[in-house]
Amino acid sequence: MRGDRLADKVILITGSTTGIGKAIAKACLDEGARVIIHGLEPELAESTWAELDPDRSRSDALVADLVDSESPALLRETVLRRFGKIDGLVNNAALVGSGNIESTDRESFQRFIRINTEAPFFLIKELLPELEKTRGSVVNIGSVNAYCGEPDLLPYSISKGALMTMTRNLGDTLHREYGVRVNQVNPGWILTENEKLRKQEHGLPEDWPKLLGAQFAPSGRIFDPSEIAAAVIYFLSDESGPVSGSVLDIEQHPFIGRNPPKEI
Repeated sequence: MRGDRLADKVILITGSTTGIGKAIAKACLDEGARVIIHGLEPELAESTWAELDPDRSRSDALVADLVDSESPALLRETVLRRFGKIDGLVNNAALVGSGNIESTDRESFQRFIRINTEAPFFLIKELLPELEKTRGSVVNIGSVNAYCGEPDLLPYSISKGALMTMTRNLGDTLHREYGVRVNQVNPGWILTENEKLRKQEHGLPEDWPKLLGAQFAPSGRIFDPSEIAAAVIYFLSDESGPVSGSVLDIEQHPFIGRNPPKEI
């Protein structure tokens, strides 16, 4: 069923050919928005575009490496050429990977920062004049790991912590000076296609999502990407009103200060 919470809005979603980004793109289209789908692989971008918008009437697809300094301008030009304006930006594209103080070298550390922190910053900067015209909304997709992170997610966690600081800073300054709202969603553990495969590569069985204990999934399951998309729709829509500089943690247990599990 199609809604109208984003009727006539134009939304750019980075990293939207799989997982959370794809779910956000679908939810935006379902709520009446026009959408720019973005990814790195041409064939995947094409297949996602065909799946989400078969007649290609309310969307477009773009392939670009966000680390490239020319990508922000390319994305802006694509959105304006296709739809003439932009109302919302979702910075979802991210590098996910392991690393700790011993295993992380300078090159890999810098790549996490370039993709997860610098790319969203420079895309916001590039699109700011257009977002100001529509009093638009930016939603950054972070992670609950931004607060500290797991032992082997150090560079990833640092990059998401920096993204969260940026969200709070720009959520204040851009709202006051340009009328542009900036908020963030911090997902916990999400059952994306890539996460299913990643855990199998780590040695877990194919049916590992069914084997999670209450320590990790009190509800008996972990989140579906569509449940993250629902929160993003709120921040993109007019119903979130003047909300800016907010960070929403989507987790099924307190991530900070959680009671340790009792030993049996």
